[in-house]
Amino acid sequence: MASSMLPLLVGGPDLPQERCIATGTLPGPASRAILARRERAVSSALATAMPFAAVAAGGGVVIDADGNSLIDLGSGIAVTSVGNADPAVARAVAEQAARLTHACAMLSPYESYVAVAEALNRLTPGEHDKRTVLFSTGAEAVENAVKVARAYTGRSAVVAFENAYHGRTNLTMALTAKARPYKAGFGPFTPDVYRAPASDPFRDGLTGADAAARAIDHIERHVGVEDLAAVVIEPIQGEGGFIVPAPGFLEALAAWSRAQGVVFIADEVQTGFARTGTMFASEQFGIVPDVIATAKGIAGGLPLAAVTGRAEIMNAPAAGGLGGTFGGNPVACAAALATIDAYETGGLADRAREIGALLEERLAAISSRDPRIGDIRGRGAMIAAELVDPATGAPDAALAKRLAAACVQRGVILLTCGTYGNVIRFLPPLTIGDELLDDALDVIARELTSL
Repeated sequence: MASSMLPLLVGGPDLPQERCIATGTLPGPASRAILARRERAVSSALATAMPFAAVAAGGGVVIDADGNSLIDLGSGIAVTSVGNADPAVARAVAEQAARLTHACAMLSPYESYVAVAEALNRLTPGEHDKRTVLFSTGAEAVENAVKVARAYTGRSAVVAFENAYHGRTNLTMALTAKARPYKAGFGPFTPDVYRAPASDPFRDGLTGADAAARAIDHIERHVGVEDLAAVVIEPIQGEGGFIVPAPGFLEALAAWSRAQGVVFIADEVQTGFARTGTMFASEQFGIVPDVIATAKGIAGGLPLAAVTGRAEIMNAPAAGGLGGTFGGNPVACAAALATIDAYETGGLADRAREIGALLEERLAAISSRDPRIGDIRGRGAMIAAELVDPATGAPDAALAKRLAAACVQRGVILLTCGTYGNVIRFLPPLTIGDELLDDALDVIARELTSL
């Protein structure tokens, strides 16, 4: 693909599904020019992980400004699960943009907002009466979920967990565990937020029941329940390292919360919408959250988020207490309806499980030859490999960083995460083909062996 032809390039599933670094190394000249402009125009506080500028994407590939084609194992951090520039989503966006780009849901209602709320009320776990409010970002959704819980209970304290990531607003930074880069220099944070030990089977070795008992004891002793409004937890921790809790942990925590009159909030911003092999990860643990926060994969790449919960909880704030100028924008809602249809009719939850099985099989084969892979975990198309010092089990963040950097030079977008930065995470679009996945894993295996 010649760079002179790139202005004519259209994304979507019709892009050639192949890995090709025509420039030899990244960034190529066109990307270098954009990155230089970025350095002069954009705050250095907005870091970037990839050495190229994207111009198109679709299926399982991302095309950069020089025509290089890279295998996408990140989906814009779990956003483009239905595939970038999905044709149905693109049509819905274009048609809506030609009619109504903005109305503000706080001024006049419009049907697409109502339809998204109806879909979320139907799809989220539980058969109880629900209500939904739409926002723009995952952090905004989590923050408003806490606001709702406080209004409903008349209490103020909130418990989050070790390794948690919930966002970058002041309240969600307080909920987030990792200090750097997310919290350093930004305090003081919202008060009355407390942290409890989570379940991390690879590192703590506890059963789910024992981990839950430890967490509940900590909460009762160090926080108390009399003023506890909510427990906020990711069913599978995302930025914290794709940590899947031991069986029984979430169930016990949800049951305890219910008994104490504490609102149980599931942050499914990253795990939601077929990513883990079911529409929501909560389903796999048999839990029904009182309130669920969603975003990322909800609208095929457009900014949209939601808080959905029990009607009596969601209706607790005073009229006008929730809202935002852009929350539930008509164009984003149109994209969401097309995206949700793709999840429901396109078999994407099944595809997520197929992707997960392929990833786990290939990663297990690699780990059998390389003891630096200490753990492989996750659900569906949300899989991680934790890299460690094989002699001590200590996290090896330097190896994870080198591996991600080496792989992108070979045309594979590979993301890191984890409290220690030593986890490689796999979040491919659910539209990626097996051949691309196998090619990407071949690259990862070769590069890991060479490091």
